[in-house]
Amino acid sequence: MDWMLMPLRRYAEFSGRAQRQEYWMFVLFSALLYIAAFILLCVFVGIMDQGRTLDSGGKPGDEAAPVGAAIGALLILLIYLVLFIPTLAVRVRRLHDQDLSGWFVLLGFIPYLGPLVIFVFMCIDGTPGPNRFGPDPKERAGRYHADIFA
Repeated sequence: MDWMLMPLRRYAEFSGRAQRQEYWMFVLFSALLYIAAFILLCVFVGIMDQGRTLDSGGKPGDEAAPVGAAIGALLILLIYLVLFIPTLAVRVRRLHDQDLSGWFVLLGFIPYLGPLVIFVFMCIDGTPGPNRFGPDPKERAGRYHADIFA
């Protein structure tokens, strides 16, 4: 759980490096939030629709379902807005771990190919030892140099 919330604690910190585990656990946390919001959306629309049918004798989906859908959509939009900066920051730190500029995150805006390139970058292991963006978050510098010179 600590790995899932670490990007929220480092909310707008674009400097430094982030491990794959930090990134992917945050992606899992975000996905679980979106799934929970979607389930709430479906339940809320169903309850609003059922209540409208029982109270007024109207047919299902008169006016209550659009209100429930709007509230659910606002909840999903709120989650997106809250998680946008931490997602961007952890993605930039993940690129820093590979000794790449954070501007590579803009590749994600290229249709079709961009998100695939970003996905591949997020899966690649970081550079061992310190790089221009800071020390190795896995603290494997000593092991790496010992393996080379052994």
